[in-house]
Amino acid sequence: MENMYVFYDGKIVPESEVHISIRCKGFNYGLGCFEGIRAYWDEAEGQLHVFRMREHYERLLQSCKTLYINIPYTVDQLCQATLELLRKNNFRSTVYIRPLAFKGSNQIFPTLLDEDNRIVIYCQPLGSFVGKDELRAAFTSWERLGDNMLPPRTKPTAAYLNSGLASLEVVRRGYDEALFLTRNGHVCEGPGENVFMVRNGKLITPPPSDNILEGITRDTVMVLAREELGIEVIERSITRTELYAADEVFFSGTAMEVVAVVEVDDRTVGTGHQGPVCRKLKELFFQVATSKLKKYADFCTPVY
Repeated sequence: MENMYVFYDGKIVPESEVHISIRCKGFNYGLGCFEGIRAYWDEAEGQLHVFRMREHYERLLQSCKTLYINIPYTVDQLCQATLELLRKNNFRSTVYIRPLAFKGSNQIFPTLLDEDNRIVIYCQPLGSFVGKDELRAAFTSWERLGDNMLPPRTKPTAAYLNSGLASLEVVRRGYDEALFLTRNGHVCEGPGENVFMVRNGKLITPPPSDNILEGITRDTVMVLAREELGIEVIERSITRTELYAADEVFFSGTAMEVVAVVEVDDRTVGTGHQGPVCRKLKELFFQVATSKLKKYADFCTPVY
């Protein structure tokens, strides 16, 4: 984007000054990992709130550890750099933040055992990611990557080809989003979001052992369901046809936020519209993300 600043090589610089070689291993082989972070603009307050920033950077550093990408920054340093970057860009709208750690070497061999470790952080304005309150989803024929293929608890850049193939398949069939199954036939997640269902008054979501990303928005939804709505939250394996019989289904994720799924594989879910649990959790989520619920004030970091 024109006239934007980014964090690169330890400094905040104009984005136009950052150049990465076409020979870079991160580009050629996907040897990297990333995070997606939201900062929510509150017009009345004139404040930008970064949502659960520390947790995102803690996960990024864990991903880097898993992938042998040794970047020389602490969580506190990355948080401070992000705040300075947002101020430098003078954002006055809701923003998406993308930290990306990668192997920068131009060596031809795709080894992770080299010392050219880099990180870049860039930002862009982003409102609603999907532009809809209700989605039609379908299961993809592509299997979700397992823990012994690419670690799902990290966010490796290479893994998102799997997501791209799944989205391509179902969108070309006329749906809004894909759903993955594991090799064992359990519901996993979407291409970039976790999945929940409501059945018999309980909120149910796949466990980490079913190859999901342990989402930070997912965790937020679980906390709000328990503490604010008094709903029992269960982490267990879910079969495909359980979603057909669910009272509600919805996605959660940093980009996706909280969005209802009203149809799965051409089967209507519940009433065919956003259900009351999803609606309440979405309302609560946005209150928390803009620091309106003081009980969760530590989830937000003010920028200005």
